[in-house]
Amino acid sequence: MKFRPCIDIHNGKVKQIVGSSLSDGVSSDNALCEARQDGKQTGNMTVRSSARENFVSDNDGAFFGNMYREMNLPGGHIILLNPAGTEEYEADIEQARLALKAFPGGLMIGGGITAENAERFLDMGATHVIVTSYVFKNGRINMERLEKLRSAVGRDRLVLDLSCRKKIRDVEATDDENKASVSKTVDAVISETEKSDDYFIVTDRWQRFTDVPLNLETLDMFSEYSSEFLIHAVDVEGKARGIETKVASLLGDWGKLPVTYAGGVSSFEDLEVLKKLGQNRLDVTIGSALSIFGGSMDFEEVVRYLAEA
Repeated sequence: MKFRPCIDIHNGKVKQIVGSSLSDGVSSDNALCEARQDGKQTGNMTVRSSARENFVSDNDGAFFGNMYREMNLPGGHIILLNPAGTEEYEADIEQARLALKAFPGGLMIGGGITAENAERFLDMGATHVIVTSYVFKNGRINMERLEKLRSAVGRDRLVLDLSCRKKIRDVEATDDENKASVSKTVDAVISETEKSDDYFIVTDRWQRFTDVPLNLETLDMFSEYSSEFLIHAVDVEGKARGIETKVASLLGDWGKLPVTYAGGVSSFEDLEVLKKLGQNRLDVTIGSALSIFGGSMDFEEVVRYLAEA
């Protein structure tokens, strides 16, 4: 089990967020202005991304790129968390550029990647591009886009992010009180769905459910297009409360390609559980729990521990 470092960038800053809290809003001085689904500005409209922050670093992308290079930790990922086409997204890219320059050949990048712009990020020095939302449309797999993406960059340089969440059951609202309960945030209803065994891939920076379950069959299908997978268990991402054991078990049972698990690691005991459930087939990334991101797990100790795992 290898350690895969991360650099999450939001509003031009390296930070750690609660994954399920990421959301977009629209502000406008023009009442007739409409939001664009691709996240771009239209007229006086601006898409503003917000998230609950665990940690915001005073250091830039170059700092983290240098640190990971000096500790010989290749295979990590940069994630751009703002909507593509916004000023904030371009600020994210500038931080990513600094990290990639500091660690040539050491980092992947994801967030807003398409078949049309993927080459830009590879030219910046990324070893792979990480993609989810582009290959889905209206919550369904778009095979034409998936084929186009594989043709554009090659299977060996493509990583699919199959991050997942438990599917929230539909609730029938029969009166105003029930209708109000339906509008509860995702975090508020997670505890009501603990009995569900169904995890579904989520897109658009983890905000939208697809109709594609995360299971052995879909992992097999996507493996024909991708060299490896990055999978965040979004319900526990950024919460440092323990891993999603069912997700870890599923990925460990599959084990046909390199898979990096992310979400909920908060202790060395969690790492032991992940190693066991993942049958020593999974790599791991840790965010908010690490000391370099304000957490309690000493970064260098984690690196040493996983090097010996």
